[in-house]
Amino acid sequence: MFQKRTDLALEAHEMYAKSEKIDKVPGVKVDKFKHKEINVTRVNIFNDEGCKALGKTKGNYVTLEMPQYLHETRENFDLIVKTFSNELKRMIPKKNGVVLVVGLGNRNITADALGPKVVDGLLVTRHLFDLMPEDIEEGIVPVCALSPGVLGITGIETNEIIKGVTDRIKPDLVIAIDALASRSLDRVMTTIQLTDTGITPGAGVGNTRGGINYETLNIPVIAIGIPTVVDAATMANDTIDMVIDNLYENTDKDSKFYDVIKKIDKKDKYGFIDEVLSKNFTNLVVTPKEVDEIIDDLAEIVSDGINICMHSSINTENVSRYS
Repeated sequence: MFQKRTDLALEAHEMYAKSEKIDKVPGVKVDKFKHKEINVTRVNIFNDEGCKALGKTKGNYVTLEMPQYLHETRENFDLIVKTFSNELKRMIPKKNGVVLVVGLGNRNITADALGPKVVDGLLVTRHLFDLMPEDIEEGIVPVCALSPGVLGITGIETNEIIKGVTDRIKPDLVIAIDALASRSLDRVMTTIQLTDTGITPGAGVGNTRGGINYETLNIPVIAIGIPTVVDAATMANDTIDMVIDNLYENTDKDSKFYDVIKKIDKKDKYGFIDEVLSKNFTNLVVTPKEVDEIIDDLAEIVSDGINICMHSSINTENVSRYS
């Protein structure tokens, strides 16, 4: 059967609930609320049954959904940054210490450059605590950052690089940022997911690498991701669904064509799309044509949010001094 690819726990929950025709998924708790124009959904997978249903690791997943236009004004931009920063703060363990921020992805591929671009906008301070401790402002904590690149460029698995760095500097927390894949066109570039379960680089585009999580690093890992691509098969399927629905609504119910539309089996359609694309393309994904500009904006949102969350002396009014 055709599988709709997604890295978002929210989408996995929606798809499972719809397929099983249920409102509540066993082993999963979902809380939703709205902060002005931003929809916030907190998904908690609390047992093995929930893990199996959603295909996700046990833990907490927070999704922020924002309208596409929301980042176009300074006021709305600050709203996103504050909401994201507050949700990140809720997820961070209370213990203060060294924080390592890892920007995953390939800087040379725009849709995969989110992580490295976020690192570019961070206030890194760990070295200052050794070199000029007397000049450290109150409220600043030791933060360091790393953009490890990808296996095809470095010849080293990303999780091996991160493991080596964490063993050396012994941070108390790792924050990993990566581009994700969505099953919905509407959520591409408009959704931020935070999770305390860590991350597996490349999973969204079928190029799974070693995991970056508590089990591999022995320290808490918070993963931040934004879907920048959608699976081509999913996009084709959704487009065909919309065409069929439109034809169904606008075709004379007494016509033979109407009878043909009614007999279309979705399972057969899914299998056909999967078969055709598998023969002609391998792991084909699609991203918006304005990806360059949007990635820059989203990277700034994430880096500003992390800066504000980490350092109590930084806020939306003065964060531009540090990024």
